[in-house]
Amino acid sequence: MRPWLQAILAFGFAALVIVLIMTLLAVRRAIVRTEAVLGIVEQELRPLVAEMHALLGEVRALTRQANREMDRLGVIGERFEDVAVGVGRLVSALGGLTRVGQVLGLAAGLKKGVDVFLDRFQKGQGDHHG
Repeated sequence: MRPWLQAILAFGFAALVIVLIMTLLAVRRAIVRTEAVLGIVEQELRPLVAEMHALLGEVRALTRQANREMDRLGVIGERFEDVAVGVGRLVSALGGLTRVGQVLGLAAGLKKGVDVFLDRFQKGQGDHHG
């Protein structure tokens, strides 16, 4: 093989090795940077994850409290409904008593009217006979 061809092949091989070494060094630097970035991300995410767990716990507690309050409101609503039914019955009963009172008042008025009529009628009858 000719020396100039050997020199070209050697130069090409050396260039290939240099490019390969530079590529491997670039890959290594990228891996080191990536590892550093992942370390930072992990350090930042840990507190965030812990905060998320705490927030989820608070949300669960608030949800349970809201459910208890809704249950209480349901009980209050049922009691209010019972009271409303009782008041309705009382109003109906009072209305009935009012009607009875009106009827009794009318009956008392009629009785008084009849008594006055009979009294005057008897007085008028006594005047004609005597």
